[in-house]
Amino acid sequence: MVASPEQEHPKKAIGWAARDTSGVLSPFNFSRRETGEKDVAFKVLYCGICHSDLHMVKNEWGSSTYPLVPGHEIVGVVTEVGSKVQNIKVGDKVGVGCMVGSCRSCDSCADHLENYCPKMILTHSAKNYDGTITYGGYSDIMVADEHFIVRIPENLPLDGAAPLLCARITTYSPLRHFGLDKPGMHVGVVGLGGLGHVAVKFAKALGVKVTVISTSPKKKTEAVEHLHADSFLVSTDQNEMQAAMGTMDGIIDTVSAVHPLVPLIGLLKTQGKIVMVGAPEKPLELPVFPLIMGRKIIGGSCIGGMKETQEMINFAAKHNITADIEVIPIDYVNTAMDRLVKADVRYRFVIDIGNTLKASS
Repeated sequence: MVASPEQEHPKKAIGWAARDTSGVLSPFNFSRRETGEKDVAFKVLYCGICHSDLHMVKNEWGSSTYPLVPGHEIVGVVTEVGSKVQNIKVGDKVGVGCMVGSCRSCDSCADHLENYCPKMILTHSAKNYDGTITYGGYSDIMVADEHFIVRIPENLPLDGAAPLLCARITTYSPLRHFGLDKPGMHVGVVGLGGLGHVAVKFAKALGVKVTVISTSPKKKTEAVEHLHADSFLVSTDQNEMQAAMGTMDGIIDTVSAVHPLVPLIGLLKTQGKIVMVGAPEKPLELPVFPLIMGRKIIGGSCIGGMKETQEMINFAAKHNITADIEVIPIDYVNTAMDRLVKADVRYRFVIDIGNTLKASS
């Protein structure tokens, strides 16, 4: 048997990993593969905590492999590049998002939609081409193929840019793909959490009229005064919802809990569309009649391909869009996960890997 590059010349790495479905993370020593001819190695400085990290460490989607090093909102500074790397050099600010590989030959890959490739390789807890398991960004170093590296513009702060690599492309992509990016359009954003707050920022930067839709009246001030949404709807207030019926061109639904779709469908204009980007653990009830009567559409969207992700990062830099974050040390990660369950964060945790990982380990 031929040894894999990781086995021949391993790079020693440290990180934090979950060992079982309890989801508790603790220090973990492992190895990264040697930098190949098309690879970029970088020192991880920050890594965002995504709600899907929580699902994965507890194996709530049934696909986790332990030990599991989470993290797919990874940013840092390049320390080494392979001999055939063309567009990245040592010292560049870069990032890695949700994927580190794809087949590069299917129709999706040819259309720059690597995120929909049947052989797409996730950044953590997935099987790599050499049979090893991928480890995520709760770690000190990262190695990935240049194709899956995102270049971070100089004016974007790395801590605020980290969550853009997952939650932000997840909202930017459907705005673009479903044509909800035209100035003067009216778009609703359901949920004002990690996904929703940047959906508002992107939509406003695109010149779109934005209404935030939430079950919590307390979020109105945040939505309108801080994020500059044009209006706010309490989804449980029948009078407010009735007054807004038939006014929206589209809705970006970021909620990951079970919730009714009928009131949201009613907000759409004829031929309007709802795009689901949240991932509820249980199926939602889908009423067909309201769709038929208005030629309305319910669709879905998942992150973006590498070309679109780079486009999103460049757009964010141009419009000074970053996530609203709470920076934490690595040894706070278990507490952060507990708080995430309670939605007790505004709006995204980001781990200060560069300054706290080695000290904690």
